[in-house]
Amino acid sequence: MTPRTARGARRARRGAGAAAAALWLALAACSGKQQPPPKAGSGSAEEPVREPAPAKDTRPELERRRAAACERLGPRLAHCAVEDARARLAAGKITEKQFREDTKPEIARALAEDWRKKCSDGYMSSRQVRVLEVCYREETACAPLEACLGNLKPVAK
Repeated sequence: MTPRTARGARRARRGAGAAAAALWLALAACSGKQQPPPKAGSGSAEEPVREPAPAKDTRPELERRRAAACERLGPRLAHCAVEDARARLAAGKITEKQFREDTKPEIARALAEDWRKKCSDGYMSSRQVRVLEVCYREETACAPLEACLGNLKPVAK
């Protein structure tokens, strides 16, 4: 190897070593401990990090009211189904085993969810939505609640 090529090889190695050292320093500087975002009112010049606003419900008011009423009535009607099963058991119309099967918590939850889905599907007039709201608010016993919900049927003209 000539002296000139040997010098070039040494320079190339030094240059590669310098580039590697610069890269290592850059990585070390960037990979330090991450700072938490500044808190609001901390006096920092930066804007505080804000979480996005929750999605706005764009449904019409009538649909929101109907969904809320259906959601509230589901568990109450499931409770009434359990009471009805208890009355049928006391009257001897069903067995204890059948009562336990019919009143499992998962069955009651399924009944409430089924009511909510059926109630929320399809068209409902403002009068019918109001019936749901009033029945939920006014009727605490099951028999009057069921009678009140009988008013959901469309009014004959």
